[in-house]
Amino acid sequence: MIAFIAIVAYLVLVLVRPQEYPQWAGLGVPFLQLALAVALLAWLPSRDKRFDEPQYLLLALFTLATAASIAVNGWLGGAVEQLKDFMPILVAFVLLANAINSRRRTVLVMMVLVLCALLLAWHGVGQARDGVGWTGMPLIDDGRIQYIGIFSDPNDLGMLFVTCLPMALYLGSRGGMMGLRRMFWFAAAAFLLYGIYLTNSRGSMLAVATMVGAHIWLRRGPVSALVVGLASLVLLRMAPSRLSNLDAGESSASGRVEAWYEGFHMFADNPVFGVGTGGFVEHHTLTAHNSLILVLAETGLVGFIPWLAFVGYCFWMMLRLVRHSPELEGLEEGEGVDASAAASWEADRAIAKALFVSLVGFACCAFFLSRSYLVFLYLLAAIVVAHFSEVRSRRPDVVPFKLGRDLFRWMLYSAAAVILFFLMLKVLL
Repeated sequence: MIAFIAIVAYLVLVLVRPQEYPQWAGLGVPFLQLALAVALLAWLPSRDKRFDEPQYLLLALFTLATAASIAVNGWLGGAVEQLKDFMPILVAFVLLANAINSRRRTVLVMMVLVLCALLLAWHGVGQARDGVGWTGMPLIDDGRIQYIGIFSDPNDLGMLFVTCLPMALYLGSRGGMMGLRRMFWFAAAAFLLYGIYLTNSRGSMLAVATMVGAHIWLRRGPVSALVVGLASLVLLRMAPSRLSNLDAGESSASGRVEAWYEGFHMFADNPVFGVGTGGFVEHHTLTAHNSLILVLAETGLVGFIPWLAFVGYCFWMMLRLVRHSPELEGLEEGEGVDASAAASWEADRAIAKALFVSLVGFACCAFFLSRSYLVFLYLLAAIVVAHFSEVRSRRPDVVPFKLGRDLFRWMLYSAAAVILFFLMLKVLL
């Protein structure tokens, strides 16, 4: 319990970041590090440690690859610094994925995420009204809201709201408390949508349309998803926002495409280890503006394969739960349906659907941002891994994933991703 409370406190500190408020920053207390250390010390004596899902090994391999990419490019000291910087992310992933060992805890963490996102959206509303938020952070020059720390870019703030939106809708779907709980979480979802509007982030608005399509795809199939997703995109483009200016020739978009092109050339020149983690901006004036191309350019195939597999397994796990046909006794007509078992499975599946759509939203935003090393990605992945592990522990008929069996598949997928990215660049250019 102590480990769970401490890692949830760490999650709150990562998102809300009160340690960076002007009135707290001068204290010099390493709140994040302390919360993570307490969680680690409380977890170490536990007998219920889990390392059974492939993401544990993949993230460890990716951590080593980020350091190796720097060492191979001639900076051993930088490799050591990279390990020191990324190791807390690896530890946080392991601790959160282990601490969530029940459906109740999964739901609780989703609540914490949404509530933190609501607080940041509230900050944005005050910022839009007064020009500056309680953090001391002003609006950016074009009037878009921002927060502090890892959310000081409106696009990152929009990405947080996008990721939490399906969780808020799931929490609202549970009902209870004479409808008050449903009303609260649906209102929270609407407030997050307003927060996305205030960020005026084109990537976030595209992600909303993509998430709508993903939700319909899970319920009605790909054709309905495509129609609804395109209709959502048309409606969003008609809204008064920067999305109406989306065009490959527009200056911001063309700068991104140019950065992708340069990143691909970095990979072509250094296909095994890349130019080194953090080295993209040393070879180009802009960052990659794409999480895939950033990993590919900076860590080469040595880092790209485990990273793509790490992220890909998260999607695959939730899809496996959504599409799984459980072996529940008494579900056949006329045999006396086990209502509690059926309801329990539907609750597991509903969480999997929400997390899958959240992953889709995050991925859509991250396609236009360089967020391959962002801690929030790995905390979201930890929730996904924990939910799959927890469901599998209760339902042995859910087939586990084995990295050894899928390794060649991920190599092929990585090669296919490189080829598709190259073809996309050819079309855009």
